[in-house]
Amino acid sequence: MAKLFLLLGGNLGDKTQIFATARKRLEEELGSLVQQSSIYETEPWGFESDDLFWNQVLVINTSLSATDVLKHTKAIELELGRIRHAARYASRLIDIDLLFYDELVLNEPALELPHPRMIDRRFVLEPLAEVAGNFIHPVFKKSINKLVNECHDQLSVKRLID
Repeated sequence: MAKLFLLLGGNLGDKTQIFATARKRLEEELGSLVQQSSIYETEPWGFESDDLFWNQVLVINTSLSATDVLKHTKAIELELGRIRHAARYASRLIDIDLLFYDELVLNEPALELPHPRMIDRRFVLEPLAEVAGNFIHPVFKKSINKLVNECHDQLSVKRLID
């Protein structure tokens, strides 16, 4: 079994319902949900929007490979109404990002692990620190808590729901 760290994000629609359905579908498709962070309300990163995001980290024990996990998460995004836009950063109903798959370091066109931009994003690091503050990033060799303290991102990240 691998320990999988995922980030849910979205700023459109009924976020309570979408996140609940995403958690349920991820557990059905990937494996047992063993831990989840609080939900955080966060400012959009990389673009302007009046709609604030929700973000939440999930920890799932899975027997699937990392590439199979990616296939399942993309299918669940589509099922929940995700529409991909030409712009890299845009408002969305749901986004499911793979952050870590154990300590696997992978650099393929379709999948990079650990998530390559997570250390620059407070909206990822704060909920991740809540559930895995002492986890050591396999590339940077620093704990998530240390990465939070070193993060220069100044956008608002506010804990909403436990």
